[in-house]
Amino acid sequence: MQVSVENIGTLERKLTVKFPAERFETQVTARIAEMGRTVRLKGFRPGKVPTTVIKQRFGAQVRGEVLSDLIGSTLREAVEQEKLQPIANPSINTTGQPENGEIAYTATFEVMPEFPAIDVSGLEINRPVAEVTDADIDKMLETLRQQRRSFDEVERASAEGDFVMFEYSAQAGDYRFPAEGMERAGSVLGSGNLFKALDDALLTRMADDSFDTEIAFPDDFRNEELAGKTAKVSFKIIKVQEPKLPEIDSEFARLFGIEDGDLEVFRKEVRANLERELKAALMARLKSEVAEKLANTHGELDVPKLMVQSEAQNMAAGNVPRGQQPPPQLIEAAMPIAHKRVIAGLLMGEIARKQSLVIDRKRIAEQLAAIASTYEEPEKVIELYNGDPQLMSGLQNRVMEDQVAEWVAEHAKTTQQDLSFDDVMRPANA
Repeated sequence: MQVSVENIGTLERKLTVKFPAERFETQVTARIAEMGRTVRLKGFRPGKVPTTVIKQRFGAQVRGEVLSDLIGSTLREAVEQEKLQPIANPSINTTGQPENGEIAYTATFEVMPEFPAIDVSGLEINRPVAEVTDADIDKMLETLRQQRRSFDEVERASAEGDFVMFEYSAQAGDYRFPAEGMERAGSVLGSGNLFKALDDALLTRMADDSFDTEIAFPDDFRNEELAGKTAKVSFKIIKVQEPKLPEIDSEFARLFGIEDGDLEVFRKEVRANLERELKAALMARLKSEVAEKLANTHGELDVPKLMVQSEAQNMAAGNVPRGQQPPPQLIEAAMPIAHKRVIAGLLMGEIARKQSLVIDRKRIAEQLAAIASTYEEPEKVIELYNGDPQLMSGLQNRVMEDQVAEWVAEHAKTTQQDLSFDDVMRPANA
């Protein structure tokens, strides 16, 4: 077998491999002989199918399979021989035809970059810390009350927090919505489901009220014919309902799985859930901080284009409905951030390798338990992960990233940042 390597880019390699055509023909002959002993064809007894018939019926298929197998095995040998690290399956190009007694093919792929020495001692890391307080638990209980609220119809003017059902039509120039009749809708006033001008129009209204008013629709309104325009809107109030909040008592606790209704047990459960969420959010912030600082410090690192493209594709896919392909412009817009993410991910992997970090099995079990606890049948989720190598691999990678982030924080110039529970849980872009 002859092997040669050509650098066709910073990280792109073109591997040319040649192997004896005789090796190929020998394996084809052996495969056809094997089929002669096992294949069943109408009109022939088992094991008695003539070789010429097998070649005629299956020859092209066998030659294709043998060529594919030989390319796979010789490629593995060649990559190992040349000490290369392809990041994905190579692109193979071959005629498959012998020439001068040899069959040749080329394999084009990207390899892992050569990493610089990674010194984290100069990195300035802000590490957020926070704890769950009694006030946070009270706030969560109030949120749970709001989620379990009911509404009772009232004969008074609407106020913030009330549910209002109404019918409406909007006229902007020659455009009318709906084209005929009225559209029915409903919303809790002040909830943010409607834009403020519409909320304000529905305040202090009673059932059976009918009225017209001018409303300026926001630029991002879902109806493009009304977005950014002022329209005459006709309303009819169908009904007004006021919220009724449940008491936080034993019956309320039972709604959340506390069988004996013990409120102290209920509060402990709420605290445990909040602490689990807080721990995950704190780690996510630390990982983001470490990744950002690593990527900024080593922004010149060459990384495989395929990895950046794949990351940008995944990022863009998160911004379109599930099952739809993101448009090219959305993928292109994600490329700069994807590039930084790939740099950070590769550097964190290199730190784990250089520092010989061993994955913490206890953390794996804890994270898996945390994931499973959010489902109705946690034991089935744990069983699913344990039986799916891909899911388990993803979990292990996340845990290793946690460990790397903590290692960097321990060896960098790290400043503790005291935050409240709400500060931590608030989205980073809020």
